[in-house]
Amino acid sequence: MKNKAKIRYIASFLMLTAFLLVLIFWNINSGSVSMTVREVFQILFQKGGDETARNIVWSIRLPRILAALILGGALSVSGFLLQTFFNNPIAGPFVLGISSGAKLTVALTMIFLLGKGMTAGSGLMIVSAFAGSLISMGFVLLVSRKVKNMSMLVISGVMIGYICSAVTDFVVTFAEDSNIVNLHNWSQGSFSGTDWSNVAMMAGVVAVSVLLAFLLSKPMGAYQLGEGYARNMGVNIKRFRVELILLSSILSACVTAFAGPISFVGIAVPQLMKSLLKTAKPILVIPACFLGGAAFCLFCDLIARTVFAPTELSISSVTAIFGAPVVIYVMINRKGKR
Repeated sequence: MKNKAKIRYIASFLMLTAFLLVLIFWNINSGSVSMTVREVFQILFQKGGDETARNIVWSIRLPRILAALILGGALSVSGFLLQTFFNNPIAGPFVLGISSGAKLTVALTMIFLLGKGMTAGSGLMIVSAFAGSLISMGFVLLVSRKVKNMSMLVISGVMIGYICSAVTDFVVTFAEDSNIVNLHNWSQGSFSGTDWSNVAMMAGVVAVSVLLAFLLSKPMGAYQLGEGYARNMGVNIKRFRVELILLSSILSACVTAFAGPISFVGIAVPQLMKSLLKTAKPILVIPACFLGGAAFCLFCDLIARTVFAPTELSISSVTAIFGAPVVIYVMINRKGKR
């Protein structure tokens, strides 16, 4: 059985890696200017090819692809941390209103600075989104103390998300600035407009956060077996919970700051990875979630920008189409097991 499990784990990670590489090249090749695989290799590894094609790849497509990869992985890991924290398979940054809270504070910050003739830097946007994430998470935690039914907790999170989204839409509607169009597009969710400085910032924040989450794999595995068991294993429950909240908030805040709110990735991908690996061990699920989230967002972004080209769909609309059925299946399956 152990050998079969190892083979399954190795095969799963190889499959995810291969699928991710295929999607990267597919995304590079897709667009108004199509390129052959040979041309892509020349541009990436030999610095050859047409100058226009090189500019398109290095200045537009690659930053966007890396943003989808990094932020998709971050959102998936954030969802897994929240599902572990609440012991609920449909807990996620979008459903619990955490992404909407981050969206609200980022929108307010951007509008305030635009009114002063200034623009928000990457660091300020992340800090602003993090503050909004913590505020929304605080409301969810307050509700969780009063409500023992997890279904009611999720409903409360959805309501918090709706309130934050409504306030954001109200503020955006009455803001007076020509750049508000970009803010509206960002509020719908998109990886477009990413540059290399943004990629460097998000890569640093996500890399550190995911590494810290991975280092929590052992106490997380004990926590999955119950608070009493984790406490007996020497886990400081209060500190551990704070660490989970902070890491999940940082990851979801980084995603919202750069790409806007993205739905269902944080719920669907962890469930798919658990089904693929046939285990919920954090030491395996966390890296699988990152790879799976990266591949999922790359695939959805490919569809968002190519299916109705030149019109581009919001990334959140596409992720909802593929992620919502997974959530429905999880809910039905969970109810059936009861």
